[in-house]
Amino acid sequence: MSALLETKDQLSPDTDDVYTALMVAHEGLSEAESHALNARLVLLLANEVGNSTRLKTLFEEARAVRERRKGEAQGEAEEETDE
Repeated sequence: MSALLETKDQLSPDTDDVYTALMVAHEGLSEAESHALNARLVLLLANEVGNSTRLKTLFEEARAVRERRKGEAQGEAEEETDE
């Protein structure tokens, strides 16, 4: 599945500008409003991608990244208790 993912930075040289624009879009929003904005962004970007198979792969990978990070954090916590 990961072989289908584009991991090369596609935003350079505008990466920081895009991140800043995203943060500005969230300024002044409550947590609920921020979540709603993110949901709308996902749907708008999904429409731009326009391929349901590709989107399902991306959704699965996004979830897998979270699970990997969660596992890494647990491993680090276990290492600290072993010391």
